Amino acid sequence: MALLGAQLVITLIMVSVIQKLGNYSFARWLLCSQGLYRYLYPTNSELKTLAGVPKDTSKSKKGSKNESNGKPETFHIPRSLDIQLETAPVTALDVVHLRFYTEYVWIVDFSLYTLIVYIMSEIYTSIFPLKDEFNLSMVWCLLVVLFSFKILLSLTKQYFTSEESIGERSTCIVSFCIFFLVAMMVLIVDESNLEVGVDPAYDSFYENASKFLENQGLSSVGPASKLILKFFFAVWAAIIGTLFTFPGLRVARMHWDSLKYYGENKVKSLLLNFNFAMPFVLVLLWIRPITRHYLTVRVFSGMEKPLMTSSAYDSLRLALVGATVLVRVALMPRQLQAYLDMAQRRLSLQKKEAGRITNIELQKKIASVFYYLCVVALQYICPIVMCLYLTLMYKTLGGYTWTGLFYETQEMCTADDRPVDVTSSIEGDGIEQFQMAWENLKMVFTVDVYKGVFGFATWWCSFAWFLTTSLGLAYQSYFRIS
Repeated sequence: MALLGAQLVITLIMVSVIQKLGNYSFARWLLCSQGLYRYLYPTNSELKTLAGVPKDTSKSKKGSKNESNGKPETFHIPRSLDIQLETAPVTALDVVHLRFYTEYVWIVDFSLYTLIVYIMSEIYTSIFPLKDEFNLSMVWCLLVVLFSFKILLSLTKQYFTSEESIGERSTCIVSFCIFFLVAMMVLIVDESNLEVGVDPAYDSFYENASKFLENQGLSSVGPASKLILKFFFAVWAAIIGTLFTFPGLRVARMHWDSLKYYGENKVKSLLLNFNFAMPFVLVLLWIRPITRHYLTVRVFSGMEKPLMTSSAYDSLRLALVGATVLVRVALMPRQLQAYLDMAQRRLSLQKKEAGRITNIELQKKIASVFYYLCVVALQYICPIVMCLYLTLMYKTLGGYTWTGLFYETQEMCTADDRPVDVTSSIEGDGIEQFQMAWENLKMVFTVDVYKGVFGFATWWCSFAWFLTTSLGLAYQSYFRIS
């Protein structure tokens, strides 16, 4: 109980810090203090001057009257008009009115505060290991995952509420079906090939749940069958894949544009490619014959033992997830600038077209790029935030360690691993019976169960993120969109 009280103190301190730092925002700093600049659309007066449209005083007065009635002045200009867009730095006053700005600031800042809480909790529990207490930092991590899921769901919902998003709706439906099929195929792969831990998790859950139900005097043959549970896993995986589809396509487009911008800088191009390929490396780390076998089992010629121990390999996977997220956050401003440059690229493409366009359509085409900046930022940050905090929960609840890379640690028997006679009769009544039932219920959710649930969730998020971005990059390279 003392450790639980210490965790509550850490939580209260962090809540107080959040209140004190309310005026400071890491999310706002990423947008407004990293040199981002936006493109300003030309005014009606500038367009008339470039297009040679006469400025009639009476019409301008009538136009201003129409603008006051909600009908802005409209005129046509050639699409091939040579327009030079002016730029302006992105400031806090500019972004505060953007769509989904509040959600963006909330998820980024809350994720940062949760990471601080998690680090403090890890340091404290490494000195004073938990026995029967619950790690409160897991509640913070779970909230970040749920908030990220909710935001991605809200973004995807826009495609089903807008009348102009017929193609996007069809893409979401097709993505759900494809990811559902892929997830069903993944879930039947043997653990000797793909070590997500679903089968050991079910075996442990089934055994302990059956004993728990029997101990409570309930007549049951046990929990749901493995097929039913895998079906729900597949449905969840298909939903995650659908939510990651358009963020993955967007990130692929930004990566493609960033590569063209840094084409002559080999170091930055290498860093961008490393950033893009890291999810694929993470996916391979869960495929046992490709990675774990060669690093922890096979003894190469001239060596007396494998390259690393099993615990070191597990720590390596966790560390690489953190490194991937860190690199992606560091490159986020450059990727967002690649998105903002889309306004200039749209204008360049328009110059190659014939015909005419209204001034309102041209101004909307340029202004909409900056208008959706926070939406794009959420599409970039939410998937990697979800991957990171699922990994942190996988590490803590799965009983892994960060120090496996430096020295071999002896596995300790945790509260979930200690042998408990769940079949013993419950003596006493009232509170004693409730406490015994609660202890038996906790024994149902063992470390193996957590390893299976969060292991599959972590691997699948990395897999879906890599698959969607790879498809987006293949689309860009095939159609050569400039």
